[in-house]
Amino acid sequence: MEKTLVIGATTNPDRYSHIVIHRLRDKGYPVQAIGKSTGTIDDVKIGTEKLPYEDIHTVSLYLNPKHQPEYYDYIISLNPKRVIFNPGTENPEFSNLLLENGIEVDVACSMVLLASDQY
Repeated sequence: MEKTLVIGATTNPDRYSHIVIHRLRDKGYPVQAIGKSTGTIDDVKIGTEKLPYEDIHTVSLYLNPKHQPEYYDYIISLNPKRVIFNPGTENPEFSNLLLENGIEVDVACSMVLLASDQY
């Protein structure tokens, strides 16, 4: 199972970023998480710093496009295989930067991909 980094994670159980972490862990995926505040979801600690995580396969974004520019260089530096732009996070500028850096762009819902075994 490849490692996923969820950006925009929250301890609020009503938010999709929270739910997707549960579903990823239920399916056995290793998960790292970054959010505005620290906390824990299952066994996943939410950090607030852009740490140099290794072996990130997928970045699942739950971040409004206006807050994404501060993450551009960071995400590219992690060299993930793909970035999933979940509903409401679509960003053509960032998508183009990712593609220019050889990173796959997926405009989709992580939860739907997980539920349909397409993750």
